[in-house]
Amino acid sequence: MTPAPDVPAPDVLAPATLGPVRLRNRTVKAATFEGRTPEGEVSDALIDYHLEVARGGIGMTTVAYLAVAPEGRTHREQIVVGPDTLAGLTRMTEAVHETGAAIAGQVGHAGPVANGRSNGVRAIAASRMPSPLSMQMVASATEGDLTRVTGAYVATARTLVRAGFDALELHMAHNYLISSFLAPRLNRRKDRWGGSLENRARLARQVALAVREEVGDAVAVTAKVSLSDGYRGGVSTDESVEIARMLEADGALDALQLSGGSSLMNPMYLFRGDVPHREFADSMSGVVKWGMRTPVGRSFLKAYPFEEAYFRDKALRIRAAVDMPLMLLGGINHLATMDRAMADGFEYVALARAVLREPDLVDRLAREREGGGAGVGTCIHCNLCMPTIYSGTRCPVREAAPLPPA
Repeated sequence: MTPAPDVPAPDVLAPATLGPVRLRNRTVKAATFEGRTPEGEVSDALIDYHLEVARGGIGMTTVAYLAVAPEGRTHREQIVVGPDTLAGLTRMTEAVHETGAAIAGQVGHAGPVANGRSNGVRAIAASRMPSPLSMQMVASATEGDLTRVTGAYVATARTLVRAGFDALELHMAHNYLISSFLAPRLNRRKDRWGGSLENRARLARQVALAVREEVGDAVAVTAKVSLSDGYRGGVSTDESVEIARMLEADGALDALQLSGGSSLMNPMYLFRGDVPHREFADSMSGVVKWGMRTPVGRSFLKAYPFEEAYFRDKALRIRAAVDMPLMLLGGINHLATMDRAMADGFEYVALARAVLREPDLVDRLAREREGGGAGVGTCIHCNLCMPTIYSGTRCPVREAAPLPPA
């Protein structure tokens, strides 16, 4: 809930706890696919990517898209967590811990966002649907699939705990598998997994409870949830409030990270700012590249003006509805925005593009606070980083004009 007026807001740059985990501050690097696992394994490049932001002062960095099953990858160049990935994952957590930062793993199943043709395994979702990624039909998940996937979340959690991760982030947003069950337009089922919101939220709750039962208090368990999917028939903010209440009542999670948009239906709703139509088309191949150049393809990337903390108003509705800790995400670039988030009653702030542009942003903001500086990030929200996920996620502006040494 929103803090009482006479209770001082916490300092975003001071140490804090997340469940059983001690953080050096309340900043979290949000999960963004790194594009550095060409063999589906932990690479030196992946470790270096997280070390750069960890050395830059972030409280916790998040490794993106650790898939629980082969069909749960967005495409074949992603990690499917299993015993054979343990050594590489352990090497990464140990390296990050040496910097003083904590490390989280985003645990997910891509569902209809998976490219079945790339993966060589047919994708699954709440209901049968065509895939614009693979040009195949996505299958409706069976009861057996849902039992298997829930077990895969548990097995993945077990491996990540052994590897030394401090937190597990369960991906319940962006129309990945769990999110596809939540969205009425994607979930047309007539069984116990469809229809009412309680039924559509069944998989999210089942997975969270199963993971918590497996890990106990060995690590923090959080979930990324949608404030709004940003399209008709997606999860609405009213529904998001109720989903948050359900997840809080179950008691399986230490925090919620509040996101939005749909990787399938409306990705720019999450990103805001400039729309890199040409760059996205150039990064594609074949019929998808052609499709991105058509008016229909261009309309897929809708334009939303950027503003600081653009999810704040919707996130405040969740803050008023639940007591559990919340992470505010979306357009957080200024120290003043972080301070306002703390005053609003949010416990953590999640950063993505801001630290892709400046990996040492958190340390710089701390120095500027001490010196009375403005505390403003240099990301210009051009979103040219978005198409680079296919060749190694990076900031092209930073490459073209590196910032001077601090």
